[in-house]
Formats: sequence, structure tokens, C-alpha cells
Amino acid sequence: MSHALVPSMPMLPAAGAAGSLDQYIRAVNRIPMLSAAEEQALARRLREEDDVEAARTLVMSHLRVVVAIARGYLGYGLPHADLIQEGNIGLMKAVKRFDPARGVRLVSFAVHWIKAEIHEFIIKNWRLVKIATTKAQRTLFFNLRSLKKEATTLSPEAVQEVARTLGVKPEEVVEMETRLSGRDLALEGEVDDEDSAHTAPIAWLADAEADPVQALERRERAHLQQHGLSTALAALDARSREIVRRRWLHEEDGAPATLQELAAEYGVSAERIRQIEQKALQKMRTALA
Repeated sequence: MSHALVPSMPMLPAAGAAGSLDQYIRAVNRIPMLSAAEEQALARRLREEDDVEAARTLVMSHLRVVVAIARGYLGYGLPHADLIQEGNIGLMKAVKRFDPARGVRLVSFAVHWIKAEIHEFIIKNWRLVKIATTKAQRTLFFNLRSLKKEATTLSPEAVQEVARTLGVKPEEVVEMETRLSGRDLALEGEVDDEDSAHTAPIAWLADAEADPVQALERRERAHLQQHGLSTALAALDARSREIVRRRWLHEEDGAPATLQELAAEYGVSAERIRQIEQKALQKMRTALA
């Protein structure tokens, strides 16, 4: 929502402010709900006249809805105040997009936007490593825990049942369950832990630069690439080879020659230089392949 349409509202408390979240919730619960007629009139004023006060009233009257929805996501271990703040952003987006002519109440329309903002916040903050990026993974993330009867690993039969219920593949259920049951580990371990050098994940990572086999492969690959380039250049006539060298193989600290510069040097048009360059590059690609 543009700044012109962002209504002022009671500020949520800072993290750790004792009792202030409860005070906020009590305050928004005292704000009266709007009747259908009042809501329609305010929405038309906002849509037709850009009435900021109408937008403010619509948002304020639905803050209690955000509180109720955010409460349903407390199981993810994120602060209730943060969830409410994100939900409020979704509510303001919904108010901006609400069309009173569609004949639906704002609360029905806003639920999607409120949940979308909260979902995005949870996905970004629940784990350091992203665990849900595709649509199927997001569906699993927000439904798998509620479908599991116990904290134990799902049986093959239960996996099939969850997959059928959510309309996803069984292997996707197993993968998401594995992700949810894992936990974040510090790559380098705790600084004060004397055994961290041996137990931290970083100790399990091999140094590819120190592997003699890989070092030999890198040198061989570099040699073949250089040899292949030399062979491809040798297949060109002198003029084409010089144009390619000046255009593509110049020193890193120097600028490549322009088509106009080469055209003036060879006494032809810039378009002719471009044609020679393209033909030479194609010939080199064939040689390198």
C-alpha cells in the first residue's frame, strides 16, 4: 500500500515489553466491527476518492482478525507480535485491493492476504536454511505437523495417507518430514567448545584445493582449454584471427577494440567487421566442439 493510504494504528510492543502485547490486543478488541453497509460506504470512498480516513477505519476495524489468525501460527516458535505485524501488512494490502462491487465482505477477502504475509514471514525466519520453496513444499510445511498424530516418524501407510490428503507425492512427504525433524547447526561450532574443531560440520568438509587428483585434473583441463583455443585460432585466416584477438582476447586491463575502430583500420564498414567476427567465432566453436 502506498504511504498515502497507510493508516496510523496502535503500535505493537517491542520484543520483551512486559504486558504491552496484551494491552495492544485488548485495545484492538475494543474497536467496533463495521456493518456491511458501513464497510461498503467506506470502501467506495477509498476506491473513488482515495480517502485515507476511510482506509484507516477499514484497517482498524479488522485488526482483531489479524490477532486471531496470527495466534494460529504460534507453534512455529516465532514471536506473536511479529506475526501480528506481518499480518497487519497483509491486511493493508487487502484493504487497498478490496473491490466493494464484488459483493463480499472485507474479512473474507483479507484472510488470504493476511495469511500470505504470515506464511512468507515464517518461511523466511523459521530456519536459517530454506525448507520450503515450491508450492508443494509450502503446502506440506503448513499442514504436515497438524496431520501427524504423534511426534514419531510417519509409517509408510501414514505417508500415503498424508500424500493423498494434500495432493502431493509420497516422496515429497518423506522429504519434508526429514527437513522438519532436523535442526540448524553452527557450521564452525561453538567458540568455547574444545571439541568443536572435531565435531562441527565444517570439519566434515574436504578441502578440494588440497586434493592432488583434483589439482591434476584442473591443470589438465586448463591445458586442454588453452590448447583447444590455440587450435581454433590457428584455423582462422590472419585478418579474422586478429579481429577475434582484438575483440575478445585483449588484456584484462585494456578495453576491447570497437567495430568502428577495426573498420577504420581495415578500410571496411563496421557491419563487415561484425560479419567477419561472427563467422570466425562460429568456426572456432566448431573446432572447439
